[in-house]
Amino acid sequence: MAEIAALYSGNMVPRVVVVGCGISGVAAAHRLVKAGFHRVQILEATGRSGGRIHTGRLGNNVAEIGASYIHGPCEENPVFCLARDYGLLHQESRFNFIFSSISSQRLSSEDMSPVLEMYDELMNDTSQFKNKKETPWASLGHFMRSEGRRRAAERCKEKDATTRQLLLCAFNALLKDECSSNAAHTLDEIDVVGFGIYKNLRGLDCTIRGGYEGLVKSLLSDLPADIVTYNRPVRCVHWNNTENSRDTVNVECDDGEKISANHVILTVPLGYLKKHHSSFFCPPLPAHKLHSIHKLGFGTCNKIYVEFDQPWWDADCDKIYLVWRDEEDLLDHVSDIRKSWIRKMSTFTVLKPSDRSAIHPVLCGWISGHESEYMETLSDLEVRNSLTELIHTFTGNPRLTPRRILCTKWFHNPWTCGSYSHPAKGCSEQDLENMMEPLPTNGSHLQPLQVLFAGEATHPYFYSTVHGAVASGWREADRLISHYS
Repeated sequence: MAEIAALYSGNMVPRVVVVGCGISGVAAAHRLVKAGFHRVQILEATGRSGGRIHTGRLGNNVAEIGASYIHGPCEENPVFCLARDYGLLHQESRFNFIFSSISSQRLSSEDMSPVLEMYDELMNDTSQFKNKKETPWASLGHFMRSEGRRRAAERCKEKDATTRQLLLCAFNALLKDECSSNAAHTLDEIDVVGFGIYKNLRGLDCTIRGGYEGLVKSLLSDLPADIVTYNRPVRCVHWNNTENSRDTVNVECDDGEKISANHVILTVPLGYLKKHHSSFFCPPLPAHKLHSIHKLGFGTCNKIYVEFDQPWWDADCDKIYLVWRDEEDLLDHVSDIRKSWIRKMSTFTVLKPSDRSAIHPVLCGWISGHESEYMETLSDLEVRNSLTELIHTFTGNPRLTPRRILCTKWFHNPWTCGSYSHPAKGCSEQDLENMMEPLPTNGSHLQPLQVLFAGEATHPYFYSTVHGAVASGWREADRLISHYS
């Protein structure tokens, strides 16, 4: 860092504006400040930090409105390492689950084991498509349905027709759950080759004690108190400055003020870029970058937290799958959203109390796609009534009623326009590389590194995750550090 120190001593301190105070923007700013960059400013459109990390409460229970888990807690995971260093690690998420059919019929793990084994095999088999230019499958959904039916027929030859039908219905519940994992309306939207780009990390998912926002607050506590300006939406980023001057980018805020900077690190969600790119950049983005923004997928996954007086599930249960007995056709979305949107929610996870004061048990229901977006338009009473009917259907207990609910609404959030990214049909590794390419592009005669891009959708193989967001923020900070050193 001697060269950077010398640069600073010559009063040539670069000014860096970070747009967005989500975990990616905070990680980038944290890296720069620790490296000696003292003119770093974060502009946040809302009144809080965290972005798609947002911790709420339902009664005395912590309820994650946004990100919930550290996926793959190991040394390769920057979020795990940060949470460990800050003393924030909570607990591993276990995988004790039950399959429940209508009228409280419990489906035994022994009966369901063929479905689980087949599903795991199919997911593992998707790795064979990585880096292949052509496959016989039009999408991940096409592969999973076609191979699922074929393998189910082979393995269940000796079972009666009713059992075979039930196994396919359970398989469909797993497909709907996979839609939530990818924030997709249907697995038919997922590219089967692109699906293999994602890199899994080892280890059971775990949570952060007190909620994920604690990690953001810990990182911000290491930074200057005035580094973030809240309620400061950005209207347009003016780049492509041809002058050989220090301030090469102008960030225009909603109130018309323009903030000059040497570099801008842009961390806004892909959903926002898809909707506002035409007015957000002046001049417009290069064609190849714009093409990749359109090609990559960005969908909605919401949660519905449901509080009860008493648990109606086993004490050691962590996840509940809801199996409808008329879904053997393996359709992972509903045909009539207004009438049947609630059927898209195929899983509940059991919320583990973060402290002993949490006396009422809570389930977290997961729902994605257009059904999830429609749910956001309903009142809490309408959602609660639909949930109550669903619970009555599966428990057979008409007296079982939720105390209260809490719904997330990411699709109609104007700053996110959805939840997280996925490899949509037709996208490639090149599109992910285009997403993280700075402006101006390589070979340009313009001042370099005017606009840098970070966020989960810009990570080449950790997209859709918090650790991908952190790693991308560090990547762009390191790009500037390397530039000046």
